[in-house]
Amino acid sequence: MKPIAKAKNVASNIRRVREYRNYTQDYVAQKIGISQNAYSKLELGFHKLSLERLFQIAEVLDVDCKALLDHETDGIVQLRVDPTGKRAMR
Repeated sequence: MKPIAKAKNVASNIRRVREYRNYTQDYVAQKIGISQNAYSKLELGFHKLSLERLFQIAEVLDVDCKALLDHETDGIVQLRVDPTGKRAMR
């Protein structure tokens, strides 16, 4: 897989987890200290995602960075859910 395709896949994984959590782009953007417009561009893959920003987003989404980077799950992020079914475990 080409690096650009991998980056787009990571952005897509971020969007899927955000939607799964029922978080808005504005909510995540505020939590990581950027505008909603800038966050939208990250999710669409229009801006490069720094490692620091990836860690921040993963923390807000309560998911392992590895899950966001995974590109071998046919586009489906595998979340590990605790027994109550409410939050992903780290």
